[in-house]
Amino acid sequence: MNLLLDIALLALLLATAVSIAWIKDLFAAAMLAGIYGLLSAGFFMTMGAVDVAFTEAAVGAGISPLLILLTLALCGRYQRADRNRARLAIALVVTVGALLVTATEDMPAFGDIHAPAQVHVAPHYIQESMDEIGIPNIVTSVLASYRGFDTFGEVVVIFTAGLGVLSLLMTHTAQPLRIMEPSPVQQASRDIVLRVVAKVLIAPIMLYALYVQFHGEYGPGGGFQAGVIFAVGFILYSMVFGLDAVRKVASHGLVQLLSAVGVLVFGGTGLLSFVSGKNFLDYSALAGDSVTGQHIGIIAIELGVGITVASVMIMISYLFSAQLRDREAALPIKGAPLLTDNPPAGDSSGLSPLQPLQQGAGS
Repeated sequence: MNLLLDIALLALLLATAVSIAWIKDLFAAAMLAGIYGLLSAGFFMTMGAVDVAFTEAAVGAGISPLLILLTLALCGRYQRADRNRARLAIALVVTVGALLVTATEDMPAFGDIHAPAQVHVAPHYIQESMDEIGIPNIVTSVLASYRGFDTFGEVVVIFTAGLGVLSLLMTHTAQPLRIMEPSPVQQASRDIVLRVVAKVLIAPIMLYALYVQFHGEYGPGGGFQAGVIFAVGFILYSMVFGLDAVRKVASHGLVQLLSAVGVLVFGGTGLLSFVSGKNFLDYSALAGDSVTGQHIGIIAIELGVGITVASVMIMISYLFSAQLRDREAALPIKGAPLLTDNPPAGDSSGLSPLQPLQQGAGS
């Protein structure tokens, strides 16, 4: 039964991937990307990787399609056909795919008890995690304590990526913090059903994010997944009630500050351990009992991860929305739809690979 389920999920993944590569409607491709994330999460669940499945569902099927849609609102919905680029992409995919298939021949068989991963550190994690860390979720023990350096590096990468997006988009957005006259991006939705449903959903989303944040020691979840869920709640609020409404709750400056605060909380926890006479990120120094110290340290660094991830995602959505606001303010016709419902007709020569806002995004 499990084999049939795996085959079905892999077949759906393959069909979805081919559809994403084949289709020219980028809005449909974004929706298919969300479906691909859900299918991947389901496949990870069948493999027993619950935490990875949770992350894929939150990122691949949650916030990624939202950010892709914001990007499409800037660059247009339909892609111009380019046969030369298509051939180059196919050649690259075939080459990389052949290399990957060749590399799998040197890998140990799946589930082999003599594989390096099974005889190196994995037995120690499984056998000693409860005594040394004192929490039932071994994944959290590994990511937050045993491999705390790796997780700290990932948080710094997320923060750096946010700074990169900030530096790129701030140069093209004159006043991202200034409240301007209402535009389609800033105006609240007039759909009463959408507004009511959003009001009903946002509070449970935030509550669930808190649960995921502080329950990661005992079940799937943690700061990364919780941060993404928090960000989705804020982005949903801004899409329904307007950009200015959500910025009254969390201003652009506050979000930028919190993105750095999360990294400082993580790094500060490690420095506190170092000052206390232990190694960097050795949480046993944070309390008289080593297990209690591990609990305190994991809660602190997971909080830092959640703050940074949520802040960076919200900051990126703010920057994209500010770009949309400026583009709409420059349009000759106010209130033009962000995405056109009609594909480009006839010859599309002379257009960029992603149609500009005036042609691909409706003007």
